Amino acid sequence: MPIARLLFATTAAILVAMTANSLRAQQRLVDYVDPFLGTAPLTNVKDIGFEPPWRVWAGLTFPGASRPNAMVQLSPMTEYRSGAGYEYEDDEILSFTHTNKGHWNLCYLPMLPVAGEVNPRDFASKFSHEREEAHPGYYRVHLDRYDIDAEVTVTARCGLHRYKYANEGGEAVVFDLAISNERVRDWKLDQPDEHTLTGHQSAHEKVYFYAVANHAIDKVETLRGRRRPVSVVHFHEGAEPLEIRIGLSFVSVENAKLNLEEELADKSFDEVRDEAAAEWEALLSHIEVEGGTERQRGLFYSCLYRSFLWPALRSDVNGEFTDEGGRVVKKDFAYYTIPSLWDDYRNKLVLLAMLTPKVAEDVIQSMIDRGEATGFMPTFFHGDHAAAFITGCYRRGVRGYDVQKAYVLLLKNATEESRRARPHLAEYIEKGYVSTPEVESPVVETKAKAGVTKTLEYAYDDYALALLARDLGHEDVADDLMKRAGNYANVFDASTGLMRGRKADGSWVEPFDAEYPYYEYLYREANAWQSSFFAPHDTEGLIALYPSKQAFEEQLDRLFSIPWNPAHIAMNVNSFIGQYCHGNQPDHGFPYLYYWVGKQEKTQAILDEIMDRFYGMDDGRTLCGMDDAGEMSSWYVFNAIGLYTYSPADEDYLVCVPVFDEARIQIGEVEITVVREGQGRRIESVTCGNERLQGLSVSHQELVDGKRIVIRTIPE
Repeated sequence: MPIARLLFATTAAILVAMTANSLRAQQRLVDYVDPFLGTAPLTNVKDIGFEPPWRVWAGLTFPGASRPNAMVQLSPMTEYRSGAGYEYEDDEILSFTHTNKGHWNLCYLPMLPVAGEVNPRDFASKFSHEREEAHPGYYRVHLDRYDIDAEVTVTARCGLHRYKYANEGGEAVVFDLAISNERVRDWKLDQPDEHTLTGHQSAHEKVYFYAVANHAIDKVETLRGRRRPVSVVHFHEGAEPLEIRIGLSFVSVENAKLNLEEELADKSFDEVRDEAAAEWEALLSHIEVEGGTERQRGLFYSCLYRSFLWPALRSDVNGEFTDEGGRVVKKDFAYYTIPSLWDDYRNKLVLLAMLTPKVAEDVIQSMIDRGEATGFMPTFFHGDHAAAFITGCYRRGVRGYDVQKAYVLLLKNATEESRRARPHLAEYIEKGYVSTPEVESPVVETKAKAGVTKTLEYAYDDYALALLARDLGHEDVADDLMKRAGNYANVFDASTGLMRGRKADGSWVEPFDAEYPYYEYLYREANAWQSSFFAPHDTEGLIALYPSKQAFEEQLDRLFSIPWNPAHIAMNVNSFIGQYCHGNQPDHGFPYLYYWVGKQEKTQAILDEIMDRFYGMDDGRTLCGMDDAGEMSSWYVFNAIGLYTYSPADEDYLVCVPVFDEARIQIGEVEITVVREGQGRRIESVTCGNERLQGLSVSHQELVDGKRIVIRTIPE
């Protein structure tokens, strides 16, 4: 090749490489996020495992605008009393609500822009996904019925609406305050002046608002609907789009006004939207990945985003909040809602503490504050998993809260029976298990004690609290709790190799169908297979209950191979690999059990199938099960970067083969790099810093000290 051509070719190659690197550098992480992930239903019968007679509980997420762990989540509603209120297959928007979670509650302060004469019995608007978009901190849709472009963005405690009316039918907004995803006890709407609206809505919580419009208010009228009254606020038309700024507070209208003045002030809509995107970009940048496919990067950052929407802020800019006793107080921490502990203690709360330790510390201090008001550390739904959350944080160095107060409350949970803490605790302590009452012909919906699940979970919670007790120097308490941590073995039936319900007299519950799921009878939202391998604190002890490691491995093989019976139908138990269910949380750590029998490659094959098959399903916007405040999403995040919190109370992570070639993780002031070498799925070695690890786990401190972990793989 002539030298001139050689120089030109070389220069061109350099320019192409520089351009590619420049484009890569300009690629915002927020642009990978799809807030619609989880909003679409799961419809493929093969993936569901049965023919569903109703909409499968898949995702239950919302596409609206939010800041990380914020007070306001401003999102469209397509159906009340339906998880997060937005179902992708719907074609009508009922309102925009200002609080969310994705769990059949909240969805406070519904508003909808309208034009023309308002029918109080039917004012919803058709819309199409072609004229809808969502990004972190921003949502837009065209309301076909009224020819209105509606946009919303948010700060931590405020929402900003922008409505562009195309027709001359008048500008109006429906305040549908008599409804939410919860039963509304009362509501109020006032007009202090020609630009301002104030009021409140009382459901499970009482939320106040202070709203300011850029167009003058013409009149406010109350119309009688089919089941409830609605308020219609009419505005004078203006040359600019109608903008409504609304501050929220769970304390008072005055605090809602203060939140509005401090956070929104005179910022433009575009400024607020850009600030929201920048805040999300900063959070997502705590983990930067290289390699993988576009789909994998999209799923990863969508899941990372979804992991930081709950718990939600409840204190105002002046620090005030309404405490558990109904008193308005001001303290030196941000006050948050109770985490969804049963769902997300497994992984999401570990991720929260890893990337945003100050938020995790304030969440724990908020729990302590509630505990001091009620006498017990808060629980959620089932089990006593604040013990695992707080112990795990403490052992990973996240300690900005009063750990002694936390310990006292947790110990009370573990030693004094209360409906606020551990139901049936006295029986658990006396017998070593929670018994199951005999019920003739039980069905999926049968309710009792969920005795097997309680026994297993209380045993793990005892272990978690024992670790904290030992760290704090309470050796006698730690020893007693460690003994109780072995209670999981008391519901193990050697004849079946499964955990099984026992009656009060110690005999086994009959009949026994290991494949039949229950909501709250023998097991909580699971069957025997999905419950029987839960002993993350003592997996070696669990294996010792079997005749041999080979027998244990064979039982695991059955877990992942016995076909799901399509006649067994439960709304939130779906998406199976054999009997393993990824559509609900109880067995999410079970793929790792093969590590204890030296079969890492079996674990990896299952992890690969789960990540490839059960995330971004159908049209790409479907999750196989409830995201449950970020647990489903956090499971993907951890496994995709090659680390998993098998026992969240411990500071260790199990190592798996990452999806990405490299992941850089910001933990406090330290950047950790996880590197995958080779394209195989079998792990040959794991090196942290300059040390080769002896097994497939790494401690949090080893990560922080080593700063670089290399996972070398070979073909199977």
